[in-house]
Amino acid sequence: MGELSFSTLFSALNASGCRYVIVGGLAVILHGHARLTTDTDLVVDLAAGELSDFLDVLAGLGFQPRVPVKLHDFADAGKRSYWQQEKGMEVFSLFHPEQSRWVIDLFVSSPLDFSGLVERAVAKQLEHVEVRVASVDDLIKMKRLAGREIDRADIEWLKQIKEVSGEYRV
Repeated sequence: MGELSFSTLFSALNASGCRYVIVGGLAVILHGHARLTTDTDLVVDLAAGELSDFLDVLAGLGFQPRVPVKLHDFADAGKRSYWQQEKGMEVFSLFHPEQSRWVIDLFVSSPLDFSGLVERAVAKQLEHVEVRVASVDDLIKMKRLAGREIDRADIEWLKQIKEVSGEYRV
């Protein structure tokens, strides 16, 4: 396989039919704040029948779990619950063995109600492919929940983005 690109990745994920929303640093970038991120954070429709197809796409592109389990174990709600409750896992991290810059983190459970997250998500272009990105308000909520220093900084930038766009109200 050649060099993986966002357009290759998201075109294939879109074709799977499984709904997802880009969150995290990439979402902040797509809303207009230039910053560095080292992964692609996704919240996926965990109840969808297409989840297995979504995982097939990732496997076909060469992604593998960082933890010693099978990729399709992620589709098992019981296993996800166990990982979350017993192991404290928040994201199921995937890597690409031939392209180390590619890391995908799939949330083990949606930090916000998934149907609302999708409904409020906005369409953005990423390398000429339409993707769904969490709304600025949802990103702020998620970053408040995470509470890391980078998240607090992102919140301030997201508030400025809302202010410039005329959406921010004090």
